[in-house]
This record gives sequence, C-alpha cells and structure tokens, in this order.
Amino acid sequence: MILQALVKYYEDLAKQGEVSRPGWCQAKVSYGINLSAEGKILGIITLKEEQERGKKTAWVPKPLEVPEMVTRSSGVSANFLCDNSKYMLGIDAEGTNQRILDCFHAAKEKHLSLLQNAGGEMARAVRLFFETWDPQLADECEEVKEKWEDITDGGNLIFCMGIRYAQDDPCIREAWEQARNVSSENGETGICLVTGKETEISRIHKTIKGVPGAQSSGAALVSFNAPSFESYGKEQSYNAPVGKYAEFAYTTALNYLLNQREYRFQLGDSMVVFWAESAEQVYQKSFFTCVEPGPDNGEALKSVFDNLKKQRRVEFEGITLNPDQRFYILALAPNAARLSVRFFYQNSFGNILKNLSEHYERMSVVKPSWATNAYLGIRSMLSETVNQKSKDKIPVPNMAALVLQAILSGARYPASLYTNVLIRIRAEQGIVTWGRAGIIKAYLIRNCNWKEGESFMGLNEDSRDTAYVLGRLFSVLESIQMEANPGIKATIRDRYFNSACATPASVFPVLVKLKNSHVKKLERDKGGTKVYYEKLLTEIMGKLEGSFPARLSLEEQGKFILGYYHQVQKKYEKREDK
Repeated sequence: MILQALVKYYEDLAKQGEVSRPGWCQAKVSYGINLSAEGKILGIITLKEEQERGKKTAWVPKPLEVPEMVTRSSGVSANFLCDNSKYMLGIDAEGTNQRILDCFHAAKEKHLSLLQNAGGEMARAVRLFFETWDPQLADECEEVKEKWEDITDGGNLIFCMGIRYAQDDPCIREAWEQARNVSSENGETGICLVTGKETEISRIHKTIKGVPGAQSSGAALVSFNAPSFESYGKEQSYNAPVGKYAEFAYTTALNYLLNQREYRFQLGDSMVVFWAESAEQVYQKSFFTCVEPGPDNGEALKSVFDNLKKQRRVEFEGITLNPDQRFYILALAPNAARLSVRFFYQNSFGNILKNLSEHYERMSVVKPSWATNAYLGIRSMLSETVNQKSKDKIPVPNMAALVLQAILSGARYPASLYTNVLIRIRAEQGIVTWGRAGIIKAYLIRNCNWKEGESFMGLNEDSRDTAYVLGRLFSVLESIQMEANPGIKATIRDRYFNSACATPASVFPVLVKLKNSHVKKLERDKGGTKVYYEKLLTEIMGKLEGSFPARLSLEEQGKFILGYYHQVQKKYEKREDK
C-alpha cells in the first residue's frame, strides 16, 4: 500500500513537472569539469549555491537532472555523467591508488561504451577526455591541483563546456535513452506487485536519502541480501517483485518528499513525511501547521477546527480544502543500511484534522501568562517527557511514533507517554508545566474514560474527587509556607511532593502539623492572609471524605498532579487580578 500510494503521488508530481521522468533523477552537484573540444580540462567550475540555513548562510550543491544513478554498496559501479572524483578523475584527497584507478576505469569503460556512436561536440569531448586523461598525472594539471581539496570532498561532478552541461546535450540524451532501452530487454520479467502488470522486475532498488541516522549515501526501503530472506529461490528484490517503473516512481517520490525541508519533520529517531493524493502542497502546509502550531497561527487553526466541527467550508490561507482528500503520513526510522517503517497511516484529510482537533481539546488547560502558544505541538508535547538539561533530548523513539499515530487516528495514547511524564515530574520534584498537565488530562480522558475531566481546563472547585482535592490541598499548604517564609528556597514540594502524590496517608498529617506553625506566623505578620487561607483550607478539607488514603494508583496520581497544577495557576491568576 505504501508503494502504491507513492507511485500515484509520483504520477501527480510528474504531471506538474516537479520530478524527473524514468531514466533520470535529481542529484546534488558541486562542481563542473569544464572541457575543451579536444577533451582537455580548462577549469573546475563551482556550481554550489548560497542558501539561508536558519540565521546563517551556507554554500550547498546545486540540484540538477542527471542520468539515473546506480545503487552502490561495496563494489565498483560507475554512474553516467555524474559521479564523485574517484570515478570522474581517478583521485581522492590522498591522491590515487589501485582501488581508485578501478573506479576510474569503470567510468571510462561505461562512458566510451555509451558514447561510441553519439555525435556532437560534447559527446566527442567527453570521449576524448576519458581516452587521454591519466589519473596518476592529475597533480600536474594546474586546474585540478588548484581545487584539489574541493573536488575530492565527496561531492558530485559533471562535465560541461562553459555553461552547457553534458547531460543536457541532445545527442548524449539520445544515446542514454537508447542504452536504457537495450539494457531493459535483458532483465527478468514478472508480475509487478505494485501495478499488477507484467514487466521487467527491478533487481536492486534505488536508495532513499534524507533520513537522519541512516547512511549518508542512502538506505534501502526494499532490500534482501541474505539467503534467509529468499523464498523459492528468488534472490535479492526478485523476492518481492517490483517493476522497473514502479521502483523508479516510488523512490523518486520518496526522495522528493524527504528533500522538502518545509513539509517534513523529525520525531524521535523517525523522519515523518506526508502528502495529499492530489499532490497539492496546500494540504502539506496546513497539516504541518496543525501538527506544529506556532504562537502566530493559533487563531487561524482555531478557525479551521471550528469550521470543520460545524461542517462549514474549511479554508487555509485563502484556499478551500477538500475534507475528502486522501492524505498519507509515513514515519521512517534508520536501521543500518536499510529503513524501517515506524508507521504508515492514511485517511481523509477531514478525519485527520478532526482527530487533531479532538486531541487539542483534550490537551487544553489553563496556561501561565507567559505561554503564547494556543496549542502545544506534538514535538513540543513529547519534549515534556525528556530531561531538558541532558545532552540527548530525543524522546523514546518507538513511543514518539506511537503517540503521533494515536493522535492522527484518534486511538488511545500509549501508556508509556503517561508514565514517562509522571517519571519526569517525580525526577524534578513536582515541577508541573502546562504541557505536562495537558498530557495528563488528555490521557485520563481518552484512556481512562474520565468524563468529568473534560470540564477541567481550569480549577474545578466543585470536584470531590479525592486525588484531585489532595493535589489542591498540597498546593495550598505550599502557598501558606511560602507566605509565612518569603524568599524561601526549598518548599514542601521539594521534599514531600513525590510521597504526597503516591502515599498521602504517610505525608499529609506531617504537612498539616507544619501548616499550624506557619499559620501562627501569618497571624502575627499577615492577619488578613491567615483568614483567607483558613477559609480556603476549610472548603477543601470539607470535600475529603474520611481519612487520607494509604496509596494512590497511577491514574489517581495524575489527578493529584492536575489538582496541584490548577490550584497553583489559580493563585497566580489572583495575583494578576490584584
């Protein structure tokens, strides 16, 4: 299903002229070898372009359409017209050796074979270059020696004559197309699992680039390299027959998606790409905005979600969105020389937006005054499970993908999300951010069917839930201590929060005794404050039935934390009102 969706996406992109046609691909090219009509090197031309990367600018290789490049592992296999310095010039940073000479001779043989009958000045110049160039004398060529470090840094090189690129020459393109047609007649044929047509089967699939953690040269999505993976004698990718066209289409589409910096994002160790069946970028842009909302687009998202809920026309940046548009989300993770699929989800765009809207509703809690985001993005939400002081701030890989999948499909959240948030709060002695409070509330509503929690965006003073009331009580006791001892550095939260949250009966009697001494101090210094807190304590204690419970379950601990957070925010709210 993944490959079929990608092939369909490729065909839509091809209609728009966004991707290369079969036999060609997009490659990042760093330098051009400028040839004379006699095949001599006149100079090395820099093709890199200056681009902004955040606040800095960087020189990056130029994307050009070149003949389809081969898939290399450890053997010697040359590309046509576009390759690194080992194949094109027979040199690397250290010079040359037998291995590098083998690479150059492979490229020489391929170019002379493909261009032997090609006419035109460019084809003749390339032939003459390979016939006359000696890699062992490369350091005697001033043009190459001048840019030796640059051209041997691993980037791709192409041939050119001034501003004319070899791959754009009509005679060379015709020779390449003829060679492709001849080679395609000698392959093994079969029924393609993607298209259902009988065609030549691709033995090795092109690699996918752009997944962090995978090999920089690319990793395979479909690959078989050991006898244990073979079936009925079918070796390599003949074991899962995919036609040449389908293989080219899905790899081209996936590489195109991974190259779109604006419409992809990393989640844990996974790279998430997404696309609409119609290949319209407005769906990608609106989805990315919904998943990672910023402080400046909260109102726009609220309008989208409200219109969707009321079944009105949904617009994004003035463009009407079709709720029935098929939309796909694919999460890929690195796995040595291969890629593993964390998840693949497809649904109508309207249903995906509906599930996102419901998730944000469950996450909604009262926020501190400094919080500017109307919605907490999924990546920001997952960062709440990570120690922000550690070097590695990546959330648990598998959990991150499961959380995204649950949100998009409207399923239950993974239990690890909830437990990791509780662990983080305990590790930081009760620091409850609005993001953590929102996660706890959303989990209790979705996974524990806490219907009452749907009205708990802010403090619920009418709630008689024991765990929630205990959280409120702990917050008030902490406030009394802070009022009695202005400037205190460590409060009861630092010493007793974890115990109060898990085993209230062993901690709250001690805290009530401490409160009595703090209240006496308030009576001397702040009589009005003492009366306020006594009334508040009487109201909260009146909602507790019986004695303090011996233990609180994990679900009840979440309610305790939510009660504590709401009461703290209420205190700051009153200060702002004053």
